[in-house]
Amino acid sequence: MEVAHNRPLPAQPALTLVNRHVTLSAFLNGRSDLSGLMALRIEKAFGVKMDTLMRMQTTYDIARTRKREGELMVAPYRPSPDSGPG
Repeated sequence: MEVAHNRPLPAQPALTLVNRHVTLSAFLNGRSDLSGLMALRIEKAFGVKMDTLMRMQTTYDIARTRKREGELMVAPYRPSPDSGPG
């Protein structure tokens, strides 16, 4: 598995990643999630596979959501006895 190291982003490749500096800044500072398009741009600029980046984002999203599991009050689905097949 590829690992993205915590290094400063070189200015020139960074400019090719996004059209707006605000978008890149929000992503790098954790204020926005990684999009498929951003992952593809990072792959093209730095060689880190898009698939790896998207899996990392998904793993992070799952962990973040699991932390909120206790806030959800959802009863398990139980079909009624008279709702048999056909």
